[in-house]
Amino acid sequence: MQGKVEICGVNTARLRTLPPDQMEDLLKKASAGDEDARQALIEGNLRLVLSVIQRFDKRGESPDDLFQVGCIGLIKAISNFDPTKNVRFSTYGVPMIAGEVRRYLRDNSAIRVSRSIRDVAYRVLQCKEGMLLRLGREPTLEEISQELDLPVESISEALDAVCAPVSLYEPVYADGGDPLTVMDQVRDTKNTEGHWMEHITLQNAFNALGQREKEILSLRFYDGKTQMEVADMVGISQAQVSRLEKGAISAMRKSVTVS
Repeated sequence: MQGKVEICGVNTARLRTLPPDQMEDLLKKASAGDEDARQALIEGNLRLVLSVIQRFDKRGESPDDLFQVGCIGLIKAISNFDPTKNVRFSTYGVPMIAGEVRRYLRDNSAIRVSRSIRDVAYRVLQCKEGMLLRLGREPTLEEISQELDLPVESISEALDAVCAPVSLYEPVYADGGDPLTVMDQVRDTKNTEGHWMEHITLQNAFNALGQREKEILSLRFYDGKTQMEVADMVGISQAQVSRLEKGAISAMRKSVTVS
């Protein structure tokens, strides 16, 4: 979306914003049913839509589609906004616009979520929007839980299930230098330095063994053969296999301990 000036035939470089006093006056008129005021509010808040959809420009969706969906959210916000509440329109409108875009992304996602979970999620989102207007702020999960009489865990699970997936390489922060991505914040508890060092130490200890010891350990612990099976394959007695196996393990243990 970066550098794209015209979206849906609208020159975004020329989008205007409404001064606070005019915004307040138009909101009152639109609430009273003035269609001209409603249209003026839509046109005067397209820059707000643009700022919201820029959060989603890494999802691979068409900016034109996102802008149209965002405009639907804007229209809903204007229709449902109560000017008698001590809340700025942007405080109420931004979550409404973002919510509409998220719904669009969820409905068009390749990841399928069960109908029951989606139904819970939509109930939660509708409740959230209603409480946002009533409270003038984002409701907590506990407040939504009380409102819908649902466990907090069910609400959290439903919202997580329908949340649009995020690329591991999506930038989350940039301060003039290289951007910080989601991948940079993911901890790998398996391939840590300690595990790599252990792997290298064991590999070196194994490589220091003789060819016959290597073969026996490989057959025993990689192929899962019994000592009798190894004896038949190598051509020695089971007692010799046992002795060589114990000697090889002892040698590796000493090598690892010394390292």
